Amino acid sequence: MSSTRRGRYGRGVTTTHPLDLAPAHTPDAFAHEFLLNLNFDRGVTLAESSANDRYLALAHTVRDYLMARWLDDLTRQKQTQAKGVCYLSAEYLLGRQLDNNLLAGGLTDIAAQALDGLGLSLDELRGHEVEPGLGNGGLGRLAACFIDSLATLGVPNIGYGIRYEYGIFRQTFVEGQQVEQPDAWLALGSPWEFARPEDAQTVSFGGRTEKYDDDGVTRSRWIPAWNVQAVPYNYMVPGFENGRVNTLRLWSAVATNAFDLRIFNSGDYEEAVRAQTYAANISKVLYPEDSTPQGKELRLQQQYFFVAASIHDFLDNMLAEGYDLNRLPERVIFQLNDTHPVIAVPEFMRVLIDEKKLEWDAAWAITRQCFAYTCHTLLPEALEVWPVELLGRLLPRHLEIIYRINEEFLDAVRERYGDDELRIRNMSIIAEHPVRSVRMAYLATVAGARVNGVAELHSQLLRDKVLSDFSDFYPEKFTNVTNGVTPRRFLRLANPSLSSLITETIGEGWVTDLERLRELEPFADDASFLARFAEVKAANKRRLGEVLRERDGVDVSDGHMLDVMVKRLHEYKRQMLKVLHIVSQYEGVISGRLSASDLQPRTVIFGAKAAPGYAMAKRIIHLINAVGSVVNADPRLDGRLKVIFPPNYNVTLAERVIPAADLSEQISLAGKEASGTGNMKFALNGALTIGTDDGANVEIRELVGDDDFFLFGTSEPEVSALSDRGYRPSEFYQADEGLRRAIDLIASGAFSRGDRSVFEPVVSNLLYEDRFMVLADYASYMTAQERVDAAYRDADGWNRSAVLNVARTGFFSSDRSIRDYIDRIWHTPPVI
Repeated sequence: MSSTRRGRYGRGVTTTHPLDLAPAHTPDAFAHEFLLNLNFDRGVTLAESSANDRYLALAHTVRDYLMARWLDDLTRQKQTQAKGVCYLSAEYLLGRQLDNNLLAGGLTDIAAQALDGLGLSLDELRGHEVEPGLGNGGLGRLAACFIDSLATLGVPNIGYGIRYEYGIFRQTFVEGQQVEQPDAWLALGSPWEFARPEDAQTVSFGGRTEKYDDDGVTRSRWIPAWNVQAVPYNYMVPGFENGRVNTLRLWSAVATNAFDLRIFNSGDYEEAVRAQTYAANISKVLYPEDSTPQGKELRLQQQYFFVAASIHDFLDNMLAEGYDLNRLPERVIFQLNDTHPVIAVPEFMRVLIDEKKLEWDAAWAITRQCFAYTCHTLLPEALEVWPVELLGRLLPRHLEIIYRINEEFLDAVRERYGDDELRIRNMSIIAEHPVRSVRMAYLATVAGARVNGVAELHSQLLRDKVLSDFSDFYPEKFTNVTNGVTPRRFLRLANPSLSSLITETIGEGWVTDLERLRELEPFADDASFLARFAEVKAANKRRLGEVLRERDGVDVSDGHMLDVMVKRLHEYKRQMLKVLHIVSQYEGVISGRLSASDLQPRTVIFGAKAAPGYAMAKRIIHLINAVGSVVNADPRLDGRLKVIFPPNYNVTLAERVIPAADLSEQISLAGKEASGTGNMKFALNGALTIGTDDGANVEIRELVGDDDFFLFGTSEPEVSALSDRGYRPSEFYQADEGLRRAIDLIASGAFSRGDRSVFEPVVSNLLYEDRFMVLADYASYMTAQERVDAAYRDADGWNRSAVLNVARTGFFSSDRSIRDYIDRIWHTPPVI
């Protein structure tokens, strides 16, 4: 193909193919494109431009390079009609996009040279990017890793979600307590999104259903009470240096009639825009507080809003291509990322039956082949249920469909097991107590072609406990796909120094074949390599120190072990156990039982957000900050123990914390964490893990070996046995002097200016409830921490273990996870 190209607005273009119109991969062409964007998109000269102008021009330039491949991919997918994955997720914790897109497009060096030639710095401009707050933790980050790997492996994919205007909240601390602020990540616009208002979908709510005659066939139809418009915004998802670019489509809610001029002219200005305000609430924030009926209703509105828009969007595109609905299972698999999108099942059935006029049996046969469900939890409270009253009021037709699905399913259960009413009650999609509700995990399990857990232990517990009746009934449905993380962001981008050392040592193939890290194993006994590895870790600590000093005004002490616990604040993750370790060390010194010199110099770094309505989690955050304030200021410790809790932990900060960490705290109660992905990121970057046999910790320990993993705590069977015979935390408190001293110090008001009432709820919870057995595992944890201290004093031995962690964790690539999904669930071919 030949082409003539004279700048964006010049003449001489003789081709319309996007690949021919793409700018050349040279510094000069990049600089030219950058100046075009600055002058003609931003409307400023280089001399007059602001830092934000320059950042946006840079982002648009990178976008221009990727866009040609994106448009070409969209065309090829339509032509081939290959089976693809529609990934439905309420969260996508993307992180900053600039560096990732530069890396994927092979543009980093070109961009740096081009900008340098213009007297600009790539490092300076990248700092102006605002991270989109579209996720809350592991679920959203996993979704982002998966769509990265789907593109890198060349699998046709579109991710669907919500374009939250404010996303997850921005966390600040006031007197140590969490305060939530709006995260206005869109205030200056997002250069990575493409608004497509012409592709908007209408989403309906409320109303009633009615029967009607359709040429002798009795059918049902939904007569909704109100509608909103779902406006899509597209994001490009580039594969790593393979020319593949997939799509992430996020929906924003607007009113169908946003402005009533008649009411406005009458002087009632608020009423004139009421519809728009009400509609916009649907996509306003991630996970609105659901402790009120209004909040619960808004959450259900959000979930239905994005799946309804997504299903209509996908089917509209298929039908526009002339595709046969009966062959949909050959064209698509909808992957349900946890229970949030499960309302897609009755919506899909409604569209097929009510709108496309398929018979029930045909529609159900298609549906059962087009959906798969990933369960991400073992906590009963995290398996969503929706009150029948709320569903019937908001989505009346969907409730009718759910009732029929349940009726036919229970008929099949009775056919196999007879009138075993206990089993029937336990397996019913409809729970009768305490409030008549729809169990969304059960609905997904009945409707899905496959159900998977996200770590070997988690999947086993799903089969044996959480969904055991369903596993007996549908043994062929259940499988495991252990989670993974993208090595492009969490090693290649986050840890450039270690990446360079690895590439210099074994070549660069590891970036897309992470199992090749095994080739590093012989170098764990190479003194020269270990010295360089130690230099990389020290440099990463200095880099983190600079970030925290500039960001939060705190210092990271030289020579300290960096002991890191960064994850969503939840009692089952047991940040409280880490607090007790810190308090025990502090109490030992101030009581005179320990000398400060006995302590291994250690800086403990926390990062966590608590859900706004989760009172106990917020109290634990307050306690962590209070303990840190006292410990950091006490001269008796001689600076050998520090606690740092930077607010608003996000992906950008994670990319600095993880490479610097020495010790990774993965200390959830066994049998409660589905998998975890933070544990993988830390091990991949050379941190050693202290952890329980929970989630993916089990597989990490099996791969790295017992000698290079600090195991502690009760096992899952022991937890179950302890619970069955009646767990009494006060017995552990009475039996362990160190534990008693630590809890008593907290209770005394030592960390609350003498006010014992401040942390009394935390102390009472530990002594009289302790759902997640913090006290039961305290002694084992303290012993494991002593092993950590001893190991860290042997610098060469520690570095050897760290190298082996890197070398042996290549299994935890999200590329491997996606290959497992392809082989076990999706059966999708690549189209590269």
